[in-house]
Amino acid sequence: MSRTVTVGLDGSSESRAAAEWAAREARLRGLTLRLVNVWEPVPAPMAQAPLLGAETQQHWSERSEMGAPPAEGWGRIPREAAEGLRLRHPGVEVVVEQLTGRPSEVLSDAAKESELLVLGSRGLSGIGGFLVGSVGQAVVAHAEGPVVLVRAGEAAADEHTMDPAGIPSAATPYRPVVLGLDTASPDEAVIEFAIDAALRRATSLKVVHGFSLPPYFAYGLPDDPELNATVSAEWASALTEVLRPWRQKFPSLEIVEHSRAGKAADQLVAVSLDASLVVVGRRIRRSPLGAHIGPVTHAVLHHATAPVAVVPHD
Repeated sequence: MSRTVTVGLDGSSESRAAAEWAAREARLRGLTLRLVNVWEPVPAPMAQAPLLGAETQQHWSERSEMGAPPAEGWGRIPREAAEGLRLRHPGVEVVVEQLTGRPSEVLSDAAKESELLVLGSRGLSGIGGFLVGSVGQAVVAHAEGPVVLVRAGEAAADEHTMDPAGIPSAATPYRPVVLGLDTASPDEAVIEFAIDAALRRATSLKVVHGFSLPPYFAYGLPDDPELNATVSAEWASALTEVLRPWRQKFPSLEIVEHSRAGKAADQLVAVSLDASLVVVGRRIRRSPLGAHIGPVTHAVLHHATAPVAVVPHD
């Protein structure tokens, strides 16, 4: 693994936001920032399709000859982006790499070679959060290294608390890092990633766990507050036990437990409003069949308002 934070850059507003976030993360980690610009040759049948028109055919044929990228202009976007990032983030080494192929495959390979891969994601209005594109979703589903999705419009101040006057500022402390945790099968890689992120930001770690109460309605029974309290206490105790060794290993880190009845995805989306980063896990599935992104991670990717880190694990 090369010591880089890699970001996929295509010139869009979401990829530019991702590049800014990646530069800040590279500084926190003391790593090189690697900008990857992927050019995908268009298949010959598409470039030659009569419905595209003569001008479009010429446009694609110029770029598809011999499977090579266009001779001019291809490097302008990453080159200018790199120059701007060096100015705005002095001290961060920025390198540019231009590759050809299917973006999802090239970027998935880049995740293997990097400490962290960062991608942009279009933001929805209001508290709608992310709208993950097909490339981003494919990379998250197949990458075997951590991938962070950053929404368009994400700014440094969004990761920090308000200043005393209630104004957004990147000079104030970081908001908490949020970790979605399954107490039935907690994975060390996911927990370690979240703890490392919190320590680097000198902030707290909020660990979120959602659970279901007994389905009284299914049996036609009235709600039982006493039983609900007992079940809630048992889940809270289970979360405490999972986190006990981590508290002992990192005594300086403030770990806040958030165990509530309800869907885990809903809990994570709600607390993401006050988070600098949300960390969730994804079980690696090498079979081509079946879902590759679990329902909780899928929901968080599409609705969280903070950047989301997806950490794959066996």
